[in-house]
Amino acid sequence: MKSSYDLAMEKLAARLPPSGGSLTRGQKVKLAKLDNLYKAKTAERELDLKPRIAAAQGKGDAEAAQKLEEILRAEIAKLHAKLEEEKEKVRRGK
Repeated sequence: MKSSYDLAMEKLAARLPPSGGSLTRGQKVKLAKLDNLYKAKTAERELDLKPRIAAAQGKGDAEAAQKLEEILRAEIAKLHAKLEEEKEKVRRGK
């Protein structure tokens, strides 16, 4: 029995156009650099917001802590989406 993740990945693969070949060495290098860049950006946001979340929790302000956690999740999601967009441009050779 397949997991919902496996089913979703199959559906996604069916909708995507074929890759048309493997990546060049230059594309692989660019993709690795993008991964490192966005990993650093994500870490930067976490380093900024996690202490603020902990401080809010320490003060007993659950509402502020929750709001900061939501901001962190949203920013990480936005960074991930931007990373995938940039990676797709590299894969297509643009």
